[in-house]
Amino acid sequence: MAAKDKSADNVSVPLDRDLFMRTLIRELSGTLEDVVGLEDASGYISIVGLTIGGNINQAYRKALQLDHLNRSQVADVLVDLKRRIEGDFYIIEENEDRIVLGNRACPFGDKVIGRPSMCMMTSNVFGSIAAENLGYGKVELQRTIALGDKECRIIVYLNKNAAGRDVDGREYFRTPA
Repeated sequence: MAAKDKSADNVSVPLDRDLFMRTLIRELSGTLEDVVGLEDASGYISIVGLTIGGNINQAYRKALQLDHLNRSQVADVLVDLKRRIEGDFYIIEENEDRIVLGNRACPFGDKVIGRPSMCMMTSNVFGSIAAENLGYGKVELQRTIALGDKECRIIVYLNKNAAGRDVDGREYFRTPA
């Protein structure tokens, strides 16, 4: 094919909307991490995650026609929402004190590797859904693909008691009415 016959629409380029958006989020989070540091970058991403978590919570409650979700429904929603965005989360344990989740595939794919601030989306979405429905949530990102682990392990503590008191995590509380 002569150079004059080449056209951009005839070549194979690994680019679509999903890849573009995941790359955009990766680069934005990386820029934030580089400019303001990991802690502040995580804080900025947390703000977005809280808003998204609230929207997702409302969508599920409306679809299920419920004012509040119980613990089992919260666990189900956490797994389902990640499935819908191509994560592979699953319940390891669920009891009155906590929901322990594993994850074999990040919705951000390989774009999350080396960008731990992106995990604040999961923390804030999970924490806000737990808190808005059950009154409280503390999310511990025990293992993450972003930091090089093979799988994620996320623990959502449901009570402000000894079980989660001393773990490193973010606390979430129900928004006052």
